[in-house]
Amino acid sequence: MRLTKMFLEFSESEKTGGLLLLFVTILSLILANSPIQTEYIQLWATNIGHHSITHWINDGLMTIFFLLIGLELEREIYKGELSSIKNAALPVFGAIGGMLVPAGLFLLLNFGTSTQNGAGIPMATDIAFAIGILSLLGSRVSSSLKIFLTALAVMDDLGAIIVIAILYTTTIAFVNLTIALAIFGFLLFLNRVKVHNLIPYLIGGVAMWYFMLNSGVHATITGVLLAFAIPFGDGKKKSPSYILQHFLHKPVAFFILPLFAIANTCISINPDWSEGLSQSNSLGIILGLIVGKPLGIFLFSFLGVSLGLCSLPKDMKWASVVGAGMLGGIGFTMSIFVTLLAFPGNTEVIINSKIAVLIASFIAGTLGFIWLKINLKTPAQKVKKRIE
Repeated sequence: MRLTKMFLEFSESEKTGGLLLLFVTILSLILANSPIQTEYIQLWATNIGHHSITHWINDGLMTIFFLLIGLELEREIYKGELSSIKNAALPVFGAIGGMLVPAGLFLLLNFGTSTQNGAGIPMATDIAFAIGILSLLGSRVSSSLKIFLTALAVMDDLGAIIVIAILYTTTIAFVNLTIALAIFGFLLFLNRVKVHNLIPYLIGGVAMWYFMLNSGVHATITGVLLAFAIPFGDGKKKSPSYILQHFLHKPVAFFILPLFAIANTCISINPDWSEGLSQSNSLGIILGLIVGKPLGIFLFSFLGVSLGLCSLPKDMKWASVVGAGMLGGIGFTMSIFVTLLAFPGNTEVIINSKIAVLIASFIAGTLGFIWLKINLKTPAQKVKKRIE
């Protein structure tokens, strides 16, 4: 299966970005528990224009991350692996299972409690970390597996965005929401009449973000809406969608996501931090990411294939689907993002949730790497088997 140049560029930036995320996370945790702990944590709480630096990162810069996710999803739908219904169906089934089962396991422990809003935390997959770990396996990894995991992670993140829009919106200012949607409608009109200059879309996107921010609906939704308003055209190098996606790859991978990781992992770890892991919220997150993800992704993928609604690529085995499911348990960026929305103002629960996400993501990534290393053959092993 031939990988498109844009997909290779996307996965390459995510791969390197994943390693950078790991480094800055460790650095942030060290600084947050060092002699400069107070100054470091207060730095991110500094207010700029009535909002903290962390708030601007989470509500502002992360919108650009979701814009890139939307552009990648759009490309996959029009020209990539998701352009064929049968090819798209496998990661779709996997993503649905990878969201429902973890959320179900979480609710099994938390339904009816003050932490039940955290059901969205174990639903998402961190694309950068998942692809970064997969890349460590080198030539063992088939193109089908790379595409399956990437499409799965993109759909997981889209699902998380929908959850954010539905579950974590408390009060809605309908006037602002109406203005934001009217701007979106105008951008779709520009697309329809074939306006291919990016400037009107970017200006409109900023205006839409402002009104969405003040509507009560989380502003990052703007990123995905804007992505689908920007003309895709023929998808080639001169198309607006291609130009913007190509431009955003490196800033997102090497600036926005690392900055988000630094700002949101400055966690002061108390001596009794392990006690928080025994709480139902933390257990639900850990169980959802480590057990729920691979279980849901495998079961729903198997169900889809068994019903004849999708097919397993020839260069993929069911063991690869299980391994991809394990890597899908690396929630990190998106799980932390949802944590902040699920428990606004509850510092203790947020800290416990973040620690649970970090531990679960580490375990899921390690298990996924070991599983795939054992089950995937190198090209030399494949050639030897054919000769024999």
